[in-house]
Amino acid sequence: MSAKVEVIKAFAQAGFDRLARSTKDLKEEQIDWKSVPDANSIRWILTHMSMEVNVMLPNIIAGVKVDWPKDYIGNTTYSLQKILGDIENGKVGLMKLLDNLTDKQLDEEIEMWGSKRKRLTSLMGMVGEFFHHEGQIAAILGLEKRIKTPK
Repeated sequence: MSAKVEVIKAFAQAGFDRLARSTKDLKEEQIDWKSVPDANSIRWILTHMSMEVNVMLPNIIAGVKVDWPKDYIGNTTYSLQKILGDIENGKVGLMKLLDNLTDKQLDEEIEMWGSKRKRLTSLMGMVGEFFHHEGQIAAILGLEKRIKTPK
């Protein structure tokens, strides 16, 4: 495995570890709370992350097209356990796909978001999303706690 792929895997694992810490004590009743009606809920963020790791990343890495439910993101019929399980399954699949990635493939240009960019750039941007979304979850949980805690 190349040094670049090792760094990507370590970066991804760090993001998954942060997510695990943020969701460790998460309760089912917390995942739909919003500070204001237009805000994203933790459910929305987690299902979005699941779609990223199960659909978008396999496509970026290997051109794999995954059949994923069109109504997955924000779907209120999915339990927290199911969503976190889907993310874990995506993580396992992601790490396996990364094991087979070469530096030559990382340097290839791929189509993403309406333009061509190196696979490495797209991949690092998507893995960086784990940190971004974990931060959103931590912020929501902190805000919820401050709002709901009596003074």
